[in-house]
Amino acid sequence: MNIIRCGALIALCCLLPPVYGQNRSDVVPNRSPLRQNAFNPLPLGAIEPRGWLRAQLQIQAEGLTGHLDEFWKDVGKNSGWLGGSGESWERGPYYLDGLLPLAYQLHDKRLIEKAKRWVDWTLDHQRPDGQFGPAANDDWWPRMVMLKVLTQYEEATGDPRVIPVMRKYFQYELSTLPNRPLRDWGRYRWQDNVYSVLWLYNRTGERYLLDLARLLHQQGYDWQAQFANFHYKSKTDRSILSHEPGGKPPDQAMQTHGVNNAMALKASPIWFLLSGNAEDRAALNVQLEQLDQYHGLPNGMFSGDEHFAGQDPSQGIELCAVVEEMFSLEQSFAILGEPLLADRLERVAYNSLPATLSSDMWSHQYDQQPNQISCTRAHRQWSTNNDDSNLFGLEPNFGCCTANLHQGWPKFVSALWMATGDGGVAITAYAPNSLRTAVGNTELTIDEATEYPFRDHVTLTVHPTHPAQFPVLVRIPSWATGADITVNGRLTRVPAAGCSLPDGQSPNFRQCSSERAFHRLDRVWKDNDKVQIHFAAQPRVTHWFHNAATFERGPLVFALPLDAKWTEVKHYAEKSSDWELTSDKNWNYAVAIPSRSNPACGVTVEERPGG
Repeated sequence: MNIIRCGALIALCCLLPPVYGQNRSDVVPNRSPLRQNAFNPLPLGAIEPRGWLRAQLQIQAEGLTGHLDEFWKDVGKNSGWLGGSGESWERGPYYLDGLLPLAYQLHDKRLIEKAKRWVDWTLDHQRPDGQFGPAANDDWWPRMVMLKVLTQYEEATGDPRVIPVMRKYFQYELSTLPNRPLRDWGRYRWQDNVYSVLWLYNRTGERYLLDLARLLHQQGYDWQAQFANFHYKSKTDRSILSHEPGGKPPDQAMQTHGVNNAMALKASPIWFLLSGNAEDRAALNVQLEQLDQYHGLPNGMFSGDEHFAGQDPSQGIELCAVVEEMFSLEQSFAILGEPLLADRLERVAYNSLPATLSSDMWSHQYDQQPNQISCTRAHRQWSTNNDDSNLFGLEPNFGCCTANLHQGWPKFVSALWMATGDGGVAITAYAPNSLRTAVGNTELTIDEATEYPFRDHVTLTVHPTHPAQFPVLVRIPSWATGADITVNGRLTRVPAAGCSLPDGQSPNFRQCSSERAFHRLDRVWKDNDKVQIHFAAQPRVTHWFHNAATFERGPLVFALPLDAKWTEVKHYAEKSSDWELTSDKNWNYAVAIPSRSNPACGVTVEERPGG
């Protein structure tokens, strides 16, 4: 019998000893008149990776992220973002947006120094009018990315230079945008700018920032309208790219662009903070429903290679879109508190992200395909990309993902826990980590030991500095048929989260009860209190494009082990090369269609020790 097993997505490791540094555990809630978040994000440094997750970040530090600037000129020492004459658009900020959080989460002095060179140049070279960044490029878009970098840097270090620089730049933006409005990429990615504007408003309370947020929204593309009357229901082709070389990208191309749409998932939730309108709150669900229905893929993503490509699992999705969807889901979950956003975040993080990176993180794919039987330079049915798009390499097809891949794992770490409005903490996603924050006047550490998503057991060890009462919200994933939760040995059986799972798509907000998706543990916590969580995870089979069967268990989507043969196509420097992957293993399997009485198709589960 041929057995379908989970692909070896991530290597497990032993628990590494903690390395503690300075940490700022303050939580900044939204100021009036902004609506309050359902959950408040914690600052960079409050959550440290442990176990296999720390190993992933360490591999990343030893791979492209830790060495890219040493041999890839686009982020090298001549970058315009370091005062040089080289690349002066998005690649430097993209790179730093992942390098910086990785450096501080690992307390890696070498990487911190790398990141600080970029930050110091940006902070120390602001022009008198408030503009910052390379003088050779005045595009609004790359500055939106660097602003996100500065917010993380301020949270990690408290550097007093950051807020004055941001304040002065936003005053410049407010005075300049009426005559030089958003265009091209900035027009479609306005929500990333508003994200940083609101971050600063919550720290300074300056009302002009709300005026700037409204102006950015006014000039930005109306994503909500696009999905309220969605026209892009089929695969796109190169005809949408017909424009003069070097000219303005056509609107159709921008509106169907995979990365733009991944970034846009946070547009309506962010705007809801200002508007308070029910339509704005519900708009993300409409976006996800349309994307799932017409372009949804089993790995939690939608197709976009590089533009919408339908539901065929042999179509692909960019790595840029994967990491941007993760960030959008993290921010949208914080604002809306909808548990299914956390379910989708785990699905993307534990399937799409690792599948498109080599195990040593020295190479990546531009496009990954859920149904991928070879990675070669050959003609494929991409919507608009080129023949080398699914090679594993340094910059296959285009270098944007080479610069932008780095934020995926570090920002996921930062979002594993969030603060509740009533002085407690909530689990967003499960992975081994250590949380350090404050609840009231109590300093708190919670150590989370788990091999999730490869196992369905989680142990929390709570360490308050003195006994204190506060809630801990335990998220019950939609796939769990229930959970057993014990606190110091006392068992509570928790029912399923109340979500129905339509075949071939993720459940939407209206099909899931938020109340039942969080189990509230509100008690007086003492040092070394233990919470043990066991989720009931059953194998399941869902059906997608042309009745394709997808095998799932927990947050994992399973894959056939094809034992890939790696053939080097081109070598660059260090350990960086382009690779083709092929296999002699059988891939063209079929399974009997499951019946209602046997929805798991007779699949059995065998757990083996982690590698």
